[in-house]
Amino acid sequence: MMLFIFVLCLLAYCVGSISSAVIVCHLAGLPDPRTAGSYNPGATNVLRFGSKKAAIITLLGDALKGVIPVLIAIHLNPSSICVGPVMVAVVLGHLYPLFFRFQGGKGVATAVGAIFALCWWIGLLLIATWGVIVFCFRYSSLGALVAAFLAPFYIGWYLGLQFALPVAIISLLLFWRHRGNISRLYQGSEPKIGKKTTYN
Repeated sequence: MMLFIFVLCLLAYCVGSISSAVIVCHLAGLPDPRTAGSYNPGATNVLRFGSKKAAIITLLGDALKGVIPVLIAIHLNPSSICVGPVMVAVVLGHLYPLFFRFQGGKGVATAVGAIFALCWWIGLLLIATWGVIVFCFRYSSLGALVAAFLAPFYIGWYLGLQFALPVAIISLLLFWRHRGNISRLYQGSEPKIGKKTTYN
């Protein structure tokens, strides 16, 4: 069983390591997102220096990375002992991708995709939470942080502590990757959605 879970996690990590932003930007003739804008290979950065179409494709690609491995794990073994580690592994792959010199994104779309595969309506609830915060404050990062904070509570309330624990680990990883955003939010220098920003 442990070997089986390890193999699933390894495969999930490899799937997570496929950088949608880098691939989409390369195909679209846009700059490498690791060298432009905020230097983050994610949909928000692609939107800032690229195009809406490229950003949407990047977002969908990152989300699917989370959906596919978790759906496979649920099909093979729906227990939290199997599914939880796979969820964490695919997010780690996005954050620290093996195929792209471990320069990954912030992990929000992939994490939401993984949670969506686990429970689709909680995934929608997280998207709605992000949307409400962004609509009110115009900060994508703030919406992501609020959704990440609430995700373990949503999951724990409906699926129990056994699934809330891996989601809490994912939330901590997202907060770690957003530490720069947290600092800028505190300082009032975090760029709002729709505002062109030049990064040093």
